[in-house]
Amino acid sequence: MIRFEHVSKAYGTRSGQKVIVDDINLTFNRGRSIGLLGRNGAGKSTLLRMIAGTLAPDQGEIHRKGRISWPLGFSGGFHPALTGRQNTRFVARIYGVDTDALCEYVMDFSELGQFLDMPVSSYSSGMRARLAFGVSMGVMFDYYLVDEITAVGDAAFRRKCRAVFSERLVHSDVIMVSHSYGTIREYCSSAAVLENGQMTFYEDVEEGIAAYDEIINRS
Repeated sequence: MIRFEHVSKAYGTRSGQKVIVDDINLTFNRGRSIGLLGRNGAGKSTLLRMIAGTLAPDQGEIHRKGRISWPLGFSGGFHPALTGRQNTRFVARIYGVDTDALCEYVMDFSELGQFLDMPVSSYSSGMRARLAFGVSMGVMFDYYLVDEITAVGDAAFRRKCRAVFSERLVHSDVIMVSHSYGTIREYCSSAAVLENGQMTFYEDVEEGIAAYDEIINRS
């Protein structure tokens, strides 16, 4: 369960204040995978970071019950001076999983080879994403937060990502940001639309997609 209680978040910009969410009261229950829809710049990635707990709201609280991943696709949480293996061991200790087992899983899954023992600062964005996805898939979460991560790598690696991710979602839920309706339909049963600081939940994903289409078409 993830519950928003009077949650607000805004940023100051040159053109004025940008409101991400404004006094949101909403509950995401277990058993529903949710596609998060919104325009570019609406604040979807910011919202995922608040759900993960890596970014605090300005007001209100987000209550979480269950183990929640960091946003897949956001690899900024890795320490750049540490190697991929050292970062992996650090994550393992935080979540209480076997460090050697997680390192072996990440080595096999990420296909980083010798780069796993090189500083993350030397990684390309794609390599960071491979490391982030591998570490995330090696830890069992109740909720996976996904920010367009399934587009990483070549065709073979994307197929592997999708297969493993589908296995995880047999027992877990996802909150997913994607510009692809096909991807949202594949993984999500419900939708939440973020528009002008308000978030509207739709139990049926098709209703959410239709509502978002209407917003886009009238703008």
